[in-house]
Amino acid sequence: MLKFIKTALVAGLLLATTHATGEPTTDVPLQLKGKLTQGALLLGKTAPTAKVELNGDTVTVTPDGHFVIGFARKADLEQQLSVTVKGATRTQTLQLSEREYNIERVDGVPQRTVTPDPEQVKRTKREAAKVWKARQTKSQRNDFLTPLVKPAEGRISGYYGSQRILNGEPRNPHYGEDIAAPTGTPVKAPWSGVVTLAEPDLFYSGGTIIIDHGYRVNTTYLHLNSVDVSVGDTIEQGDVIGTIGATGRATGPHLDWRVNWGNERLDPSLLPALYQQPLALD
Repeated sequence: MLKFIKTALVAGLLLATTHATGEPTTDVPLQLKGKLTQGALLLGKTAPTAKVELNGDTVTVTPDGHFVIGFARKADLEQQLSVTVKGATRTQTLQLSEREYNIERVDGVPQRTVTPDPEQVKRTKREAAKVWKARQTKSQRNDFLTPLVKPAEGRISGYYGSQRILNGEPRNPHYGEDIAAPTGTPVKAPWSGVVTLAEPDLFYSGGTIIIDHGYRVNTTYLHLNSVDVSVGDTIEQGDVIGTIGATGRATGPHLDWRVNWGNERLDPSLLPALYQQPLALD
């Protein structure tokens, strides 16, 4: 049984609000929901006309003032969020909690998927480019505003962030949450969205689906036994998109599902916090 070292989601949030002229102001609305920790997605709310930046990079705001931001597995613990409305700028220092990740040893993986030959390496590079392209969609959907549903029922067998050692060889960290269940178990869309990738047999991930949910948020589903959607399909929350399998680099049937914000790979287990009480900003 794999052991998971749970992170203590203890974080502070420092507030500094200034006017463009340097005078204090409280005229800039800001609400944040989620966990202040590495690997988290945050849901923000401000004025519809606001300009939002995270560490100097522009963050797109929905017509009703919502926005999302995310932090990588090993993101810097101090993040700068600025919100400008009608010349007044509110600068928020977000202090993230640092997470500790377990080492997961997985044996019995098909060796060809651990140390692929040169032709297989070429294939994986082509497939990686296809996956990268599918994750670059920047639509104006806002499906993430609706509380999500679980994509599948089963036992949690793998955790986000864990350092993987496959057949004794160190490999990349795990960027998803694994749900173990029998082959053929339905996989449902946690949010509505549009399918941007539907592949039945990728080298590492086997049957793979990517769904765009808007504003750079997308989810990925790996090792599927069946892929029951096509690129361009509009999916409603709760629709069955495929079934659990053991395709690609897998030792048994499970769903590896992931959430991304642009190029940042985030922790699916933290998503329920988006729909809880707002963070205290004082």
